[in-house]
Amino acid sequence: MTVDITPEGEPFSASAGPMGVLVLHGFTGNPSSLRDLAHRLASADYSVELPRLPGHGTTLENMMTTTWADWSGAALAAYDDLAGRCERVAVVGLSMGGSLSVHVAANRPDVAGLVLINPLVKPPASDMLDGLSELIGAGVETIDAIGSDIKKEGVTEASYPGTPLRSAHSLFAALVAVQAGLATIHAPTLLLSSREDHVVTTDNGDEVVASLGGPVERIWLENSYHVATLDNDRDLVETATLNFLATILAS
Repeated sequence: MTVDITPEGEPFSASAGPMGVLVLHGFTGNPSSLRDLAHRLASADYSVELPRLPGHGTTLENMMTTTWADWSGAALAAYDDLAGRCERVAVVGLSMGGSLSVHVAANRPDVAGLVLINPLVKPPASDMLDGLSELIGAGVETIDAIGSDIKKEGVTEASYPGTPLRSAHSLFAALVAVQAGLATIHAPTLLLSSREDHVVTTDNGDEVVASLGGPVERIWLENSYHVATLDNDRDLVETATLNFLATILAS
């Protein structure tokens, strides 16, 4: 069955230079939140892949049929495809895209570097998972939306109007392995952290700094909320990412 894709929610692909960048969006979001960054990367002669993760960018009902296994499998497949035609590949991720970036780097040691934008890496307390299970068992399938946490007036994220609980449960359960994988990663990492974030707490970034096996450069974003790629610090995010990649992907 064909499903309509959210405007600007289509995947983005650009074949340019020999260095590649995989860009991964967040939970209940879609490529639109990272499209401008992907275009700037392509303009800098990187080969870029910004996939639309399974279940995203269509309908909430469609996403309710997908889990971490689907998203992580798609992320690894996109990385392998890009690595097969590029000399070196870095991975950039926002929110759950940051979780997936860590997962890719933990499973593909040849990742050249990471850019993590307000990444989710810490599993929630067990009582929260238990609470989600109870809600699901009681027949609750969705709760209020978490998307579009943006400080800049007049800007919204094209995310879903609700949060699918079964999908969220699978994400939170997977974070145990994501957190454990940090210590195995030795690639240089740029961490971009919003000082005020209403979706992912800043101690997730603290965990990256404390646990990652490689060097971490952290830049604080003082004028943006969670979706920093669409917020007041968008230019800083894009420029810092380009500068970092120019260093680690220098030929």
